[in-house]
Amino acid sequence: MREITFTLNGADRTVTTDPKRPLLWVLRDDLGLTGTKYGCGIAACGACTVLVDGKAARACITSLEAVRGRRVTTIEGLAAGDTLRPIQHAFMERAGYQCGFCTSGMIMGAQALLNANPKPSRAEIKEGLEGHLCRCGAHVRIIAAVETAAAGAS
Repeated sequence: MREITFTLNGADRTVTTDPKRPLLWVLRDDLGLTGTKYGCGIAACGACTVLVDGKAARACITSLEAVRGRRVTTIEGLAAGDTLRPIQHAFMERAGYQCGFCTSGMIMGAQALLNANPKPSRAEIKEGLEGHLCRCGAHVRIIAAVETAAAGAS
């Protein structure tokens, strides 16, 4: 057991636990942030995607030690107060979801893509979301949502 301090959704947090413990379980079980979902446990589905220093990371395979001193953003911290990000608006506008299970991971992955490339092409969007699975088949609407956000239309 060790103390690990990191910035979570804009606030410094210290957690005392096994530093090798996956960030996903610290977020969900210790900190009560359940928007980050458990899907596969092997980083193959994207449901657990969070941002670490603005880049996509799979929380199921990211140890707590790996985020020491870094900025972690979950779906709960993506909005600026009550103001949703363009990607969040676009997902609502384009119905980029069906059951909603993959939605938080998709949004976080899309935000990471837009952080790195604010105006991605359709091919770049598809590549950027590769490895994010939607079992309901909403991928066409998800891509449309990312295109909408990138175009600034939402």
